[in-house]
Amino acid sequence: MNLEAKKIRLIMELRKQGITDKRVLSAIERVPRELFVPEALRSEAYENLPLPINQGQTISQPFIVAFMTQALQLSERDRVLEIGTGSGYQAAVLAKLCRRVCTIERYRSLLAQAETCFKALKLHNISTRLSDGAKGWPELATFPRIIVTAAAPSMPGILADQLGEGGIMVVPVGVPGDQTLIRLTRDSNGFHEEVLLPVRFVPLVEGMPSGRQ
Repeated sequence: MNLEAKKIRLIMELRKQGITDKRVLSAIERVPRELFVPEALRSEAYENLPLPINQGQTISQPFIVAFMTQALQLSERDRVLEIGTGSGYQAAVLAKLCRRVCTIERYRSLLAQAETCFKALKLHNISTRLSDGAKGWPELATFPRIIVTAAAPSMPGILADQLGEGGIMVVPVGVPGDQTLIRLTRDSNGFHEEVLLPVRFVPLVEGMPSGRQ
């Protein structure tokens, strides 16, 4: 089965798993996941599985990417803060759906690889930053939407404070083996949490790695 056939199979599988937003499914279909995975794993790019990338990180399972994107309830006018660029795949999907993606990565090598993919795909509405994602991007706050692609041990208050009124943040919370995806909304009365589903993410690490990584 070639990659295009595998992609079609994946889209059908995502529909069966409850991904109903046609804009999200279209974005998944239009972003070539094979560009964001290691070359040796490209034949597995459209399997509904997470795959390893550099620095001990992973590219998330397509279902999780689609589910989190759908949970953000994006409009074309939205600006999204992404914590944890990783491979860049999630940011590329978001970029098809909103006005601008502001994405932060702590590993220099991962960010460079992601930026190469963004350039190849002519995704000009993605801003990148090499920084400690746990601190967010306060200079650009507040954000209508925030997505966190690593698990915080508890609800990250610093990031929640950068969410604008009427905003939505989707974030995995918990320790390894006991993580839950949370949708946090903010209105004039404060914050409200909604539990979405159990998940498994790499931990959200504070600070920057030592050396040129």
